[in-house]
Amino acid sequence: MDSELQSQLAAWLSERTQSPFRIERATAAQGGCIHQACVVEGGGRSYFVKVNAAAKLDVFEAEADALDAIAQADTIRCPRPIGCGQIGKKSFLAMERLRFGSPGSGGWAAMGRQLAALHRHTGEAFGWARDNYIGASPQANARSDDWAAFFRAQRLEPQFAMARANGMRFANDDRLLDALPALLDGHRPEPSLLHGDLWSGNAGFLEDGRPVIYDPACHHGDRETDLAFSEFFGGFPADFYAAYEAAWPLPKGYARRKALYNLYHVLNHANLFGGGYAHQAQRMIDAFTG
Repeated sequence: MDSELQSQLAAWLSERTQSPFRIERATAAQGGCIHQACVVEGGGRSYFVKVNAAAKLDVFEAEADALDAIAQADTIRCPRPIGCGQIGKKSFLAMERLRFGSPGSGGWAAMGRQLAALHRHTGEAFGWARDNYIGASPQANARSDDWAAFFRAQRLEPQFAMARANGMRFANDDRLLDALPALLDGHRPEPSLLHGDLWSGNAGFLEDGRPVIYDPACHHGDRETDLAFSEFFGGFPADFYAAYEAAWPLPKGYARRKALYNLYHVLNHANLFGGGYAHQAQRMIDAFTG
């Protein structure tokens, strides 16, 4: 972060927090593969800041909106957003700085219970008040009372369209879309408040062992989609799932729906990264349409 950006960011933080703030130190931090991230410190205060091109301001506004929603649910800890804005050719999101530690005894079980509590905050329909992003990809959230229709129109269809634009074609994609009502027949989930991008890279523990989640892509949807993606990259420890199940048991059929829900993320990874994800997506489609 250059000195001019630091100066203007300090002025913005001073105004936003209504307390004078001067950046004495800016240290690069891990912030994913999409944005630059740093910790800014001064006068005994510190903030976590993500920075990107000005065109990415909407991404930061969507993330701040999601963090606000999780914070207001008051069930599981997340970094509280200070706000976002634009300085010259840069956009930014400033948030509370959290200090991370290890889960300790019972930490993963606590995360499972708290995620179940988050999911009990429900909306009137599936979707969200605004579109947002899943990683670097746009994520449509037009509201619907029908979960199968929502998952088709707002999740799978946009990913298939992006794939075609990227030169990828999937055999039997139309058959899969048409089969969704049958695949989800009898499944009537509540529109739960979801993290939306829940995997080990977006969850952790504070120094005192409390669970924390971050980098959300919130919307109201089937709570099973959060659990499904949490298993995608190896999964969380067994204590997490046992505690979730004890707090709010999953309905029958989750094991099969899990693969269907994770197809969305595999397609997204194929669109973002290519490689073997496209082959994996085709195998998953074949399993549902064969």
